[in-house]
Amino acid sequence: MSRFKIPKMPSTVNKTIRFPQAIVDQVELELQGTSCNFSQFVIEATRVALENLAEDREMEAGREERQNKSEKD
Repeated sequence: MSRFKIPKMPSTVNKTIRFPQAIVDQVELELQGTSCNFSQFVIEATRVALENLAEDREMEAGREERQNKSEKD
């Protein structure tokens, strides 16, 4: 039988950032009726953006590698 462990919350850092009012309004509209708050939304959006950037770098590195290989052939 598995033993219950209290989950550890990742440590957080308080950052103050400024958003254009129009973006805040759009986000808050999207969050209506959900259990997600503004901070959770921003964290998830940032996480996804970082993943996308990493994927883009990997794709670019692969493209450069293929190009370099074809130039050698």
